[in-house]
Amino acid sequence: MDNTVEILREHSNILWTCLAAFLVFFMQAGFTLVEAGFTRAKNVCNIVMKNLMDMSIGSLIFWMFGFGLMFGVSNGFVGTSFFFFDGSSEAAKSVGSSVGFNWAFLLFQTVFCATAATIVSGAVAERTKFGSYVLFSLLICGIIYPIFGSWAWGSLYAGEGWLEKIGFLDFAGSTVVHSIGGWAALAGAIVVGARKGKYLSDGRMGLIAPHNVPMGALGVFILWLGWFGFNAGSTTSVGGDLAKIALITNLAACAGVLGSLMTNWIFSRRVDPTLSLNGALAGLVSITAGCDIFSPAMAVAVGLLGGQIVVLSVIMFDRLKIDDPVGAISVHGVCGAWGTLAIGLFSEKAGLQQLGIQFIGILAAFAWAFGISYPVFLMIQRTIGLRVDEREELEGLDLTEHGISGYEGIPTLTSHKEMG
Repeated sequence: MDNTVEILREHSNILWTCLAAFLVFFMQAGFTLVEAGFTRAKNVCNIVMKNLMDMSIGSLIFWMFGFGLMFGVSNGFVGTSFFFFDGSSEAAKSVGSSVGFNWAFLLFQTVFCATAATIVSGAVAERTKFGSYVLFSLLICGIIYPIFGSWAWGSLYAGEGWLEKIGFLDFAGSTVVHSIGGWAALAGAIVVGARKGKYLSDGRMGLIAPHNVPMGALGVFILWLGWFGFNAGSTTSVGGDLAKIALITNLAACAGVLGSLMTNWIFSRRVDPTLSLNGALAGLVSITAGCDIFSPAMAVAVGLLGGQIVVLSVIMFDRLKIDDPVGAISVHGVCGAWGTLAIGLFSEKAGLQQLGIQFIGILAAFAWAFGISYPVFLMIQRTIGLRVDEREELEGLDLTEHGISGYEGIPTLTSHKEMG
């Protein structure tokens, strides 16, 4: 009888982990719709292709190298085993988990990796060469994300990272996933520069309007749904915590909307739907680190402040003339750091010692992700080129990079040549 119960529990855990991975995979559709909706119609095919490549390349490179670097037997800084991971191998079975769970765990961690990569896409949208972006996607999926992940999460499988040894807490990835992607995005946005017409010579900010806000809204709701898999799925087991984590995730997202709405109204006396939608994402990112230990009331506080922070951060980056078309740096980088820090302020583990440990993790994430990404983007810029030329940018990347329009009525490159 006891053996039957154990088998059922194991199979339930495998099933839940796979279902959560499917939800996180669906988030890729959400990111695509948010980025496409919040940018201009002439670049939607380029957005689609970048997100498609993040998932395709990310999955392959993470299976080949990333999983081993992140979860292999570790010296505290990087994994050294389980490359080209085989969940049915004797080495994998010796870790202590079943073959079925090994495969489920690989799938779950793979879609997390793709999420970190696709954050960069939105921040450098509408002016980045497709091939250059794909090259960087290889780097973040194969090196940047998994190595930092090994520092914080290595013990989830066969490793043990230096950050988790000192007590750093990040349950589902406010820093490990979101800030790593956000700080890499910051580096890319700085190096590639602002879109033409974004910041005018007289100091004013040009209006580059999103072409389809309802499309972006649908993307946000898809991401919101997927986040239940992201956070509750990080339990990798079926139990009482699953339901509480899902509830807390939802409360933080709702509070994030209200926080962004109020802050937006204070500054502009208007309610910008794109900022309110990003407020939901800010709440979700903020709660991700401590969703396993925050109370419902604390989740509301963390999400509310996250929604306020994202508006202030978007304003700050615009004043610094760092162009981020979808607010990815603010949502993922800044709010990821806030959510991680909040564990040391609001959770049951709050205190100066935990706050200091969380701060060390945040600094390490910034130093690693930005410190590697910035010179790599510079190297790409000076070799094969990072930014499309002015004519291509004005005409749109759909036509110049892919030779196709995302919408009927926008002429193709061929018809442009015929008319010219």
